Order: sequence, then C-alpha cells, then structure tokens
Amino acid sequence: MTKYPKLFIFDLDGVITDTAEYHYLAWKQLAQSLGVTIDRQFNEKLKGISRMDSLEKILALKPELLTLSMEEKQQLATQKNEYYKTLINQITPKDILPGIEKLLKEIQENKIKIALGSASKNAPVVINRLGLTNYFDYMVDAAKVKRGKPDPETFTVAADYFGFAYADCIGVEDSAAGIEAINRAGMFSVGIGDSEHLHEADYLVSDTSQLNMDKIIEKFASKVSPK
Repeated sequence: MTKYPKLFIFDLDGVITDTAEYHYLAWKQLAQSLGVTIDRQFNEKLKGISRMDSLEKILALKPELLTLSMEEKQQLATQKNEYYKTLINQITPKDILPGIEKLLKEIQENKIKIALGSASKNAPVVINRLGLTNYFDYMVDAAKVKRGKPDPETFTVAADYFGFAYADCIGVEDSAAGIEAINRAGMFSVGIGDSEHLHEADYLVSDTSQLNMDKIIEKFASKVSPK
C-alpha cells in the first residue's frame, strides 16, 4: 500500500507565483536611492532569504552603509516593502504559475493538508490576490518565525501546527536555501529549477508545469518505505 504524506508545504515566490520580479524591482529602487546598483545576477543571492538579510547584502556593496543603525536599517527595509506592496497590487489569478492550481486541487481532493511556508510577510495578501486562499489550511510567513531559510523553522512550524511528524511532510521550493531547510527538517524535498542549484532535492523538476501529484507521491513513498 502506497504511503501518503499528511502535509504539503509550499514556498510562494517562484513556486506558486513569480513575485521575484517585483522583489527585484523594489530592491533595485531602494538600492538606487542609496547610490548602489544591483542587477539580476546579484538578485539571485537575495532569493529565499529574509528581508533584513537581503538588505545587509545590498548595504555591503557600499561599505560605509554598514555603519547604519538598526533603526535606520529597519526604515530602509520598510521602504522597500512599501515599493513591493505597490507593485503586487498588479497581481491577479493569471499570475498563478502553470500546473500549480491543478496540483493544489488534487492534494486537497486527497484529504492532504496544505500549508504555505514563505519568507514574505506579504504572503497572505499575495495568496488572496491569486484567489488561492481556500486551498491553504495554514500559512507560515516571516512574522511567525525567528530564523529564516536555510534554517528549517519555516517548515517545522507548519508541521508542528498540525502535530505531524516531519517525515510525513513534503516541502516544495525553488531556492537552494529552501531545499536545505526542508532537508534539515527531515522532510521530503521537491525542487523546481535546475540541478546545478537544487541538486540536494529529493525530487527535481525544471518548472512548475512538470509537477505531478502521482509522481511526487511515488517518489515520497519510495524514500520513506524503501524496498
């Protein structure tokens, strides 16, 4: 008999919708106001990590900015978030990535719980704008955790909410930090992206359109119940 998971935990950016572009534009706008230039290649370093950690990486490009007080840094992080919130007002259900709603529907039909595990405090707003709120039984955002990815706390908080064993959970991520967090939690990791960055994933697909419920369950079952 195939062993089924009890919980799927989805990252938001790059998994359910691509808000990464909005984050990039908001960080770029903030950086420019500080006299710093960032490009898309640099932006790859900001994916999957917290707002304050992202800010520190940008400030490090202009060393004199590292002397800013924590209060000044908080103000800058808030400023970036205001830019971002203005941009995400453009999001609609058309921005759901291919295959995601079909997968959420199949998971729900199989009576498996679904949680969101995002580094963004705006995650519930984005999910609501996408029209997907009814699929999620619980949402973990940055306000509910003390340590961001690659620390496993985002994923363990979700499992603990339901009282599920970590081995009964599946995490879905598109960043190396996210995959590391899932693996450190002792959960089954599904990666979306290329093998160069996500080679630690238990199961990897190149894009969301390749996510298949039956295939994920098959891979999960073979890991937890090896022959």
